[in-house]
Amino acid sequence: MSNKLSRRSLIGAGAAAFTIVKPELVRGAGKEKLKAGLVGCGGRGTQAAVNMLSGDPNVELVAMGDVFEDKLEGSLSRLRDPEYLARSVKQVAEFTGKPQADLVKSVAERVKVSPTARFSSFDSFKKVLASDLDVVLLCTPPGYRPEHFEAAVEAKKHVFTEKPIATDPVGTRRFMAAAKIAGDLKLTVVAGAQRHADREYVETVKKVRDGAIGQILSLNSYFLSGPVMHAKARDPKWGDMEWQHRNWYSFLWICGDQIVEQHYHNIDFMNWVMGAHPVSVVASGGAAWRPRDELYGNIYDHMTSDFVYPNGVHLNSYCRQYPQGLYRKVDDLVVGAKGKTDGRDLGQKGLNPYVEEHIKLLNSVRGDGPYINEGPFVAEATMSCIMARESAYSGLEITWDMIMNSKQDLQPKAFDYKLAMEAPPLPIPGQYKFV
Repeated sequence: MSNKLSRRSLIGAGAAAFTIVKPELVRGAGKEKLKAGLVGCGGRGTQAAVNMLSGDPNVELVAMGDVFEDKLEGSLSRLRDPEYLARSVKQVAEFTGKPQADLVKSVAERVKVSPTARFSSFDSFKKVLASDLDVVLLCTPPGYRPEHFEAAVEAKKHVFTEKPIATDPVGTRRFMAAAKIAGDLKLTVVAGAQRHADREYVETVKKVRDGAIGQILSLNSYFLSGPVMHAKARDPKWGDMEWQHRNWYSFLWICGDQIVEQHYHNIDFMNWVMGAHPVSVVASGGAAWRPRDELYGNIYDHMTSDFVYPNGVHLNSYCRQYPQGLYRKVDDLVVGAKGKTDGRDLGQKGLNPYVEEHIKLLNSVRGDGPYINEGPFVAEATMSCIMARESAYSGLEITWDMIMNSKQDLQPKAFDYKLAMEAPPLPIPGQYKFV
């Protein structure tokens, strides 16, 4: 089993793998401010906007869009709330030595979203992209990512895209195709796979690749956490589509299940370490405690997967979301012939990686740093997760070729707040059909 890095190993290797390219599609230079828009104004989107604004003083937030007006207004309120901002910028202030109060003031002053630049509808992403901006932050639930990313590339905007980038193979391939076009246009694409901007992880992976722990023999990943619920109950006024959006983590088409939406980080990390995606996987899982009612939707609450990489190394991964008070663990283990690592212990702490990823994004946009397109590796990691999910659902061994040729497309064909849409039942191996 050789650990020699293949051509594919450059994917996700970090900014050092790229040469500096001065992009044409940029308005920022020197002290001129870049303009950014936010699509998806939930908790992650709001925090991403703060991360961007606190990491670079020469960027403004000028447009926002969400399916729900209350989400948008709530996000805008937090972006102007001194207490929320103080908590959000604390680590940046401590690491950089900047006065926390000055940083809070700077962030709040650069939230310049006028009433005419606030859009709440299913096509709000189009209106944000039609605004006068350079960079767009795509932070909706992942079911929408392929469509939104395609539109952003077509509009020639630089992109910060949250992970994962799809919930099904068809959507992942759409994203892959758009990422290639983004590369041809030299549009910067940075993903919310924050480990790639985390100094501890970046330094550790480099040392592992340089032979610090010897030949890699085995891999283990764990994401044992609690349930993620975005609603406590259904409001009688909500139609099916609105309900599934309000409670999006419980529904497969918009969430992708835990292994895709959350355990992504561990599997992406292992792809990074190995310099490749898995070639096959056998997985199993189910719903051990989640009640069979509409609040809990149609996703599993536990899953185990045995991935095999091209050189025969196995990744044993385990994710679950069990109720409060039960065992928790989010960790990785890479075992080599000469040692082992958890992915962080061979590096030094740096700036908050959620902020650092936006710094490298904007440096790439301006041409002040390496050109970056993280689209390929985030798409491959997403597809790796989907491959395991489909194995668990179907009971089959799923290969990379099978998932890359899968016709599964979970995206709805119509959108309306009152649209009737019955959620498919919980997948049962032997009955669930892989397509």
